[in-house]
Amino acid sequence: MKLGATLYIKNTVDAVEFYKDAFGMNLGYNEKFPDGTFIHAELLKDGHEVFAVSESPNDAFVNVMLSSSLKESRPTMSYSINFDNEEEVRKAYSILAEGGKVLLPIGSLPWSSCCAEVVDKYGVYWYITV
Repeated sequence: MKLGATLYIKNTVDAVEFYKDAFGMNLGYNEKFPDGTFIHAELLKDGHEVFAVSESPNDAFVNVMLSSSLKESRPTMSYSINFDNEEEVRKAYSILAEGGKVLLPIGSLPWSSCCAEVVDKYGVYWYITV
């Protein structure tokens, strides 16, 4: 069994490049709407799908996510990426934090030497860790 995850966001063409850079991924199977945005874009790491991206017209949810704080409440879903080393976490953090909102600055916790929580500029909540 595999859990499928799809990020429904705006500006999928830019977002695909953003996530490829942040997580060191490649674009896999994809289909586009007539306007060039993605109906479905699979993002792969080492040949395996990690998540997909699909275009959404919902600006309101992005604004809600970016205005949230760790003290208020967490969304019902967050995405976690477990990296092999701290350098990968730091690279992803610097990209995800740009234009987004840092909820937990990069640092250590009892279970991880390097982790952070960020809502990126697309309104997606990430927990990144090594």
